[in-house]
Amino acid sequence: MAYEPPRRLVRALGETYGDAAAGDWLARLPELAGEAVDARRVDAERVAVPGGRSSLVVLVRDAEGGAAALKVAPPFAAPELERAALAHWDGWGAVRLLDGSGPGLLLERLHPEMSLRSLPEAKALLEAAGTVRRLWVEPPAGHGFESVAVRTERQAEAMRAAKDTETADLVAAALEARDALVADAPEELLLHGCFRQGKVLAGDRAPWLAVGPDPVVGERAYDLARLVRDRVEDLVAADTGPSSGRRRVNRLADSLDVDRERLRGWTLFRAVESGVRALAAGRRQDGEVLLEFAGWL
Repeated sequence: MAYEPPRRLVRALGETYGDAAAGDWLARLPELAGEAVDARRVDAERVAVPGGRSSLVVLVRDAEGGAAALKVAPPFAAPELERAALAHWDGWGAVRLLDGSGPGLLLERLHPEMSLRSLPEAKALLEAAGTVRRLWVEPPAGHGFESVAVRTERQAEAMRAAKDTETADLVAAALEARDALVADAPEELLLHGCFRQGKVLAGDRAPWLAVGPDPVVGERAYDLARLVRDRVEDLVAADTGPSSGRRRVNRLADSLDVDRERLRGWTLFRAVESGVRALAAGRRQDGEVLLEFAGWL
């Protein structure tokens, strides 16, 4: 079968890692995917579409007919760290890693067509909170995951380099919040890293399981911050958007025993960082929505 990369994957890899690096890997992807399928001795059914933003996901069946998913990611997306995080969680709140050896990640089959975004907002946030709390565990000894401080310093450098007068005040506020937060981080737990409603899929073993971690070690408020702005377009379009956004911070913080101000600070930083990055990539509408949301905080 053909292993054509979905458009979402092509766009996201180019934006995140540069068109040159992404293009080289994407050109080899059909061959790499075929080799991974053959090495695993599974039968490919189809490529999951629209799929993810960092890897090709092929729905497969093993020799006994069991359903699974084979995830093929470029080396610059650090699939070994995802492998390590999934192995450590061992199916607790996250998709189970079926086989940690060989090319690609062989995962249990979930239902890619049904994420938490298919639920009404209030129910989706409730289920998301219940899922993410399971992932917050002590990292394994001798782990190779980067810290929130290291990851956000790299992002902060890119934000400082942007030098956009229109976003200067928000960037300054976000950087100030980030500096204060990393200076007195209260805990060091294994985090999903990019947790949001679209990263939680329906399963058979459990109703909802997280997928696609970008694992990092740090405090829970950092992980929760991305979830706060889910469905941000709906918030911005509503007359009650500013008050609803602030209430969401407080509700999520209280439901997961996270400090409200730390969650507000990380939500501000992550929204501004994403907004600045979207503007730099030419996604002006996305960037403006994120920065408007950040301005409410």
